Parts: sequence; C-alpha cells; structure tokens
Amino acid sequence: MTLPGTDERPFTGAEYLESLRDGREVWIYGERVKDVTSHPAFRNNARMVARLYDALHGEAERDVLTMPTDTGSGGFTHRFFRAPRDVDELRRSRDAIAAWQRHCYGWLGRSPDYKASFLATLGANADFYAPYADNARTWYRRAQQRVLHVNHALVHPPVDRHRRPDEVADVYVHVERETDAGLIVSGAKVVATGSALTHYNFIAHHGLPIKERPFAVVFLAPMDTPGVKLLCRASYEMTAARTGSPFDYPLASRMDENDAVIVFDSALIPWENVLVYGDTEKANTFFHNSGFLPRFTLHGVTRLAVKLDFICGLLIKAVEINGTSDFRSVQANIGEVMVWRHLMWALSDAMIERSRPWAGGFVQPNEEYALTYRVLAPIAYGKVRELVQHTAGSGLIYLNSNVADFHAEEIRPYLDRYLRGSHGHTAVDRVKVMKLLWDSVGSEFAGRHELYERSHAGNAEETRVQTLKKGTAAGLAGHMLDLVDSCLSEYDLNGWTAPDLVNPTGPVTTDDA
Repeated sequence: MTLPGTDERPFTGAEYLESLRDGREVWIYGERVKDVTSHPAFRNNARMVARLYDALHGEAERDVLTMPTDTGSGGFTHRFFRAPRDVDELRRSRDAIAAWQRHCYGWLGRSPDYKASFLATLGANADFYAPYADNARTWYRRAQQRVLHVNHALVHPPVDRHRRPDEVADVYVHVERETDAGLIVSGAKVVATGSALTHYNFIAHHGLPIKERPFAVVFLAPMDTPGVKLLCRASYEMTAARTGSPFDYPLASRMDENDAVIVFDSALIPWENVLVYGDTEKANTFFHNSGFLPRFTLHGVTRLAVKLDFICGLLIKAVEINGTSDFRSVQANIGEVMVWRHLMWALSDAMIERSRPWAGGFVQPNEEYALTYRVLAPIAYGKVRELVQHTAGSGLIYLNSNVADFHAEEIRPYLDRYLRGSHGHTAVDRVKVMKLLWDSVGSEFAGRHELYERSHAGNAEETRVQTLKKGTAAGLAGHMLDLVDSCLSEYDLNGWTAPDLVNPTGPVTTDDA
C-alpha cells in the first residue's frame, strides 16, 4: 500500500482522503464502491476524520495533540501513538484523545487514535511477538510517524457457535498455506467498524480458545489487499442524504462509522505484516497479554466522557428552549446525567493517576479502573439515553418532517407560530436543537450508538468475570479476604479475643450502660 505524503510526518486531511483512493473492495447495496471519499455512504465521515488529521498540523492545538516521535525520525506524532514512560506523558496522551474527540463531539469511536491503544504497545512490548518482534517494532515506528488509521476485527462471525472454532474453517479466519511471500489467509471477522475509511485492518483472536495452528494468526492487512472485501451494513449517512439534510440528521449525516464484515478470500499477508503465527497460546492470550486492554479502555472512557459532555450540554439547551428548565424533576434528571458524566471522567483520571510500571520502563493505565469502566459504561449510556428521552418527552417528536417544510411558503407561518420555543426562541431554533437531540438519543443512528457502547466494552458477563479473575490474580481478592478474616479473628464463642475490647461479664442490663 503506497501512501501519500512523507514517511516522517502524519497525513494532512487532504493526504488522508487521497490515501483512501486505492481501489479497496467495499460493497454496499449490491454495488462495489468506486471511491469511498465521494460515495454518499462514506464521504462526510471521511471528511470528519480528515478534520482530525488537519488538527495535527494546526498551531492552535499542536502542544495538546502532538509530541516528538521516539523513532529517531525527527518528526512528530499524536501523543497516544507513542508509548508513555511516566504519568505525565500518559495524562497528556489522554488529553490529546479528548482534544481530538471534541472535534467530533465524542461520536467517532474508531478515530485513528483508537487503535493506537494497541499500536503503541508494539514498541513497549515487542518481545511478546517473538519470533516476529522486529515486525512489531517496525509497525510501531510506521504507525507513530504517519499516525496510521488502523481498525481491528477480532471476533468470529456468529456462525456454528455450537462447534469449536477450529471446526468452522469455511467461515473463520485461518491460514490456508504458507508461501515464500507470506501467508494465504481465508475466512471472515466481525465487526470491522469504520474499516472502509482505514488504511489497515488488524486481525487477531478473541473468544473461545483455538487449538489448531492454522487459526493461530495475528496480522495487519492493507485495505487494498487483493482478496479483502468489506460487506457493509445499511448506511445512516446515505439515508440522511437521500431523505433529509444536515439540519434533519446532523450526526448521522457525518458520523456514521459503517460496520462491516471483513472477508479474506485467499488473501496474501506478507511475512512482514505477521505478528503471531502458529502459537496458539499467544493467539489466545493476545487480548490480555499484549497491553491492549488497559489502553483501549482509557481511550474508550475518555471518548465517552466527551460524548457525555456533549449530551449534557445539549439536554440543558433543550430544556431551556422547551421552557422546562425550572421543573424540579427536570433538574434532577439533568443532575443524574451529569453524575454519569463525572464518573467517566473520574475513571479516566484514576486510570492515569494510579497507572503502573510496565515492560521496558513504560507505564500502563490502571487495569482495575479499566475493568470498572467496561462494566459501568454500558449501564451508564443506557441510563443516560433513558433519562434524556424521559426529560425531553414529546418534544423529541413534536417536530416537522424535514427542512424543506421551512422553505414552503404556504406552511412556514404555521411552523413559525406553532413550533416555536420558549424564551423567545424561534421555530427554527427549537427544531434545530430538538432534531440534534433526536439524532443523539432517538434515531436509528442513536440506537446503533447505544449498541456500540454496550458492545464496545465486551460481553457483559465476561467483563464481570474478568474483573473477578484479575482482582484475584493481582491479590486484590486476597486483601479483601484478609480484611474479613481480621474481623472474624477478633471474637469467638467466648467473646472478644482482641485484648483492647471489654467482654461482658453476664447478661447485658441497663446498669451496664
């Protein structure tokens, strides 16, 4: 894959868009997409990502977003792409995540820095990938210097789940054969969210253990690799363009990270792109042992915190324009939404301030708080969406059909009179705010986002089990048991065993008091 620009600095927005015009095979609505940067299902989402790349080159946020690379290139990178060596570097990388997310109001879950959660570990923990450690180090340098947009697909399609993964070779990703040039790979993975607009896809394994060598493979594949196909779901962006306008669908029309099935049809994966092959233990433990988990949760909780900042602000504006801001029940609901927002920022801070030493002199976010985020985020987002819908009520649907109504001279006076807001807000003001709120919590795009927040953290049962297992392995459960045992040891059938406590000499009476 030949990428525009130089190898020593990040893409500009224009270079990023040009890099997507590479002949990649993306399918939607029965047709192969010729150019994702101009197709109505992807074009504005691509431009929102381009906005992020341009921010790296602007003066206003340079100090917040960027730092020098540690590759010897003399260039600069987004802070989260470089492995942090102390708490301050980790904190500033979190601030860079937040700054990028404010450009998209928290709605791009798969912004380029998302996969830096993994890519930065390739430099700090390269030896984990032996005998492909040099490949890991090379990808760390490349990703950091260019700020590559990489996505991942880790999960097998939900096909024949009653069988072992190794028995579903017609569906699950596996190596067909080895060649001098690399591995020939076939099979599918889900869910390749946003991959139509990425440079590479990272393929690994997460789920039921695999036992056979051909399935133990972890690699990166350029999106223009022959034999790689993306089969996309329906596009909210394209629907918005055909049935509405940015006024009607201000989020769906530009923030739809299309989810897709990624298929490998005898695709060649060059040896230099391989990180694990044939080692079933490494393939099965990648998720927990690579260093990816605590970093992806730091990115996830920070992004969600920015998203909740946006939703809180939008709800406050909506109740003011609806004239209900002084209602006590409304104030209570907004206060609860803020509580969930505060919790996400607090977890983000805790992951940093309680960070821990890691391989090679680097630091990692605190895993206990990372696991806490994975359990609480789905609960928080579902509750916030419910609170917003309950608070806004019928205001979310007391709206005209389309922006075209405001251009219809015959009905415009009725809209201006009957759809106006409180406190002097015009009908256009009110409808604009409420359509944005609907796109946040009520539209099909909004429903997909609740599913994304629930799925992003992982299987609900597994996240809770992992919290217990990690706590036990780290000695946390033992510490908790010690506390209980200490309490139990202070008394027995005969009374207090602790020397500083006074035993009763007989039945308790009022005189004892």
